[in-house]
Amino acid sequence: QVQLVESGGGSVQAGGSLRLSCTTSGYTFSYYCMGWIRQAPGKEREGVARIYNRSGNTNYADSVKGRFTISQDSAKNTLYLQMNSLKPEDTASYYCAAARNYGSNCADLRVYNIWGQGTQVTVSS
Repeated sequence: QVQLVESGGGSVQAGGSLRLSCTTSGYTFSYYCMGWIRQAPGKEREGVARIYNRSGNTNYADSVKGRFTISQDSAKNTLYLQMNSLKPEDTASYYCAAARNYGSNCADLRVYNIWGQGTQVTVSS
């Protein structure tokens, strides 16, 4: 069974940087898109960034555009989220997720059918 395992979270001051990693364990699997989704206490989940497997195209939420970069290393079966110029409002649990069905609307969080356990990011002012 495929599992997604996030790492790289932590505490940082505003303006700092973190890089999150998401590694697949189990076996190499095919997917249509993968994304980073975050959820802060009392708030709804928010799709932060996503990447399409075949094209490599990426999309970002307006709130992180220009500060966050999503990338993938297929050889290492790893997805990354480089987060720069972090703000206190970026504080949340960050999850990586995969949508396996071809043609999924990857902007809709309901299409993601494999999720990691999450990693906490805390940004202090």
